Amino acid sequence: MTTFQPSQIIEEFKNFIHSSCASSDQDISKYSSLHKGIIKMYFAARKVEIDYTNHTVKAEIPVSDYEYTTVNFECQDLDRFLSSCVKSDKRSLNFYQSALSYYNHVPGALSQVA
Repeated sequence: MTTFQPSQIIEEFKNFIHSSCASSDQDISKYSSLHKGIIKMYFAARKVEIDYTNHTVKAEIPVSDYEYTTVNFECQDLDRFLSSCVKSDKRSLNFYQSALSYYNHVPGALSQVA
């Protein structure tokens, strides 16, 4: 099994976020679960909804161990917002690798590393 440096995984995942956000309106729905997953992971959120037409995000985020609050915010640049949520901890890196694999993303930089 080939392993990649965390910086390579993060770079490829950010490239993938960019391409998924640049997809046409019909295609972006296939990336909706990815986009929601990024937000869920970063904020420990649940019940994430993204309204691509109105550029809004609604999520339930924890305020304590057992309490959540709902936040709604405008997100004009989803690509930049999701990219800012990318972390380099081991759990996140595993999620990014799994997502790249699941979506059959053929990484440019990683494909050259053997």
